[in-house]
Amino acid sequence: MDHYLDIRLLPDPEFPPSMLMNALFAKLHRALVDLDSTAIGVSFPDHALEPLSLGERLRLHGETRALTELMSRDWLRGMRDHAELHGPAEIPGGAPHRAVRRVQAKSSPERLRRRLIKRKGIDQVAASEAIPDQAAERLHLPFVTLQSRSSGQTFRLFIEHGPPQPEPTPGPFGYYGLGRGATVPWF
Repeated sequence: MDHYLDIRLLPDPEFPPSMLMNALFAKLHRALVDLDSTAIGVSFPDHALEPLSLGERLRLHGETRALTELMSRDWLRGMRDHAELHGPAEIPGGAPHRAVRRVQAKSSPERLRRRLIKRKGIDQVAASEAIPDQAAERLHLPFVTLQSRSSGQTFRLFIEHGPPQPEPTPGPFGYYGLGRGATVPWF
């Protein structure tokens, strides 16, 4: 991983930055799926936990070839009036690294109960005792709101930036540009 590209959202009186980031991230996801690419990672350099926000900048990390191939496609159609591109540029030397990953909450006790019933073959009463309504987990992480192409359902994709570490951890990235353990440079 030797280059990066920044996409900064421009102020818009009609759309809040979070709505524009949702649209931008959905377009990136579709482009990575179409390319079948696991070579591009993402980060949100301006993310914050108070107040929760991914910020107004999406950074793409990868080799020059992978970034060039992505940008040669017209995946930003409809977003060009709402964003400005910077790069690709070389990653600064000596930058620390961070894992940027998806975190899924175990937020639906009812869904967890159905899963437990199916896996263990127990009844509804036993499942309710094993998983009470208070078992819902609430995440305090920034997120993008996306719509599933397969089910049409809207969902939140929570994103966690792990702690800085001195050495990179190589590995593939998923079609959201997020890695399980792979890191991206942080600067």
